Amino acid sequence: MFTVKEIEEAHAKVKSGADFPKYIQEIKQLGVTSFETWVKDSHTNYFGSNAFSAQSTPKYNDLTISDNLNKEEFARLLKIHQQGETDYFTFCNHCAETGIEKWIVDLDALTCTYYDTKGNEVLTEQIPG
Repeated sequence: MFTVKEIEEAHAKVKSGADFPKYIQEIKQLGVTSFETWVKDSHTNYFGSNAFSAQSTPKYNDLTISDNLNKEEFARLLKIHQQGETDYFTFCNHCAETGIEKWIVDLDALTCTYYDTKGNEVLTEQIPG
């Protein structure tokens, strides 16, 4: 099975949202089937087959997640990030400011779903394969 260290080595190659699809393919090859990232501190729960899981440590001090969802602004900032114009920490700040609490990536379906602080689905995107 995979280790958080292997996943973090793959993630270190990601410089912007434009690099995300390659990262997804790399960790899928490690055996990751899904993961859940919390915007508050960027800790991530990784899941594999046979109920295997691993959790990363927080990546930064806690951000305050807005209770006021701004779906339109989030979608605009997400596009900018995907075009490679912002780094990961900036993107996480944008998520917090627009009310995104976490995202869940399903590596089999190749989807990334963003959630607000109430647990509502805000946006689901296909990840380019």
